Amino acid sequence: MSDRIALVTGGNRGLGRSTALALAEDGVDVVLTYRSNATEADDVVTELEKTGVRAAALRLDVGEVDGFPAFAEELRTLLGRTFGRNRIDHLVNNGGHAAQTRLGTTTVEDVDRLYAVHFKGPYFLTQALAGLISDGGSIVNLSSGLSRFAGDGWSVYGSLKAGVDQLTRYLATELGPRGIRVNAVAPGPIATDFGGGTMRDDDGARAFMASRAALGRIGEPDDVGPLIATVLSERARWVTGQRIEASGGTLL
Repeated sequence: MSDRIALVTGGNRGLGRSTALALAEDGVDVVLTYRSNATEADDVVTELEKTGVRAAALRLDVGEVDGFPAFAEELRTLLGRTFGRNRIDHLVNNGGHAAQTRLGTTTVEDVDRLYAVHFKGPYFLTQALAGLISDGGSIVNLSSGLSRFAGDGWSVYGSLKAGVDQLTRYLATELGPRGIRVNAVAPGPIATDFGGGTMRDDDGARAFMASRAALGRIGEPDDVGPLIATVLSERARWVTGQRIEASGGTLL
């Protein structure tokens, strides 16, 4: 049985799913969260259990901070009942969504939801769960290549992810006395359903972004999930407060 447990938000698909499976390959038990697709989440739990680790799924909307105290208690109960533990070792703030925000068409509701999911949510979820993270544990916040380079229509999303980069440094400083490491992983263009699946399904968009990458292709989820698992692990025990970009050298 594993002596480590990770919580991965948005672990039912895309980068979250890849991260959960990579953690399982390292022998880490996983609790994943999902917002709306319980069947999809259950399928990932089954995949994880086939590797020999223990796994469970909990519903969580990372943009609804008022529900975080109840979620923390639900997680505490699950840990005791299913894993025989009262702490997690790793937290991955991955859950999110895409919304373009061009001047002249962006609504206040668009910006409020992006802020709630991509900055306010990770901040307050980390605060709510800090007491459940073991000393010596680790956190990865999902950033984006768009916090370094500007993509047309992604002004709010990219700016919030730049905020996540800075928040990561502050959290690394605040949690460092407990031996908890905090880093950000910033994916570039990845073939997932993010943003309507453009990088997965649109051949023209894929070819264009591949031409802007030093490695000459679009990334796949499994280019990023194993990296996140490595950053969480003891293999990266002397790394904290860093933004680590996984973009294949996009727009260098």
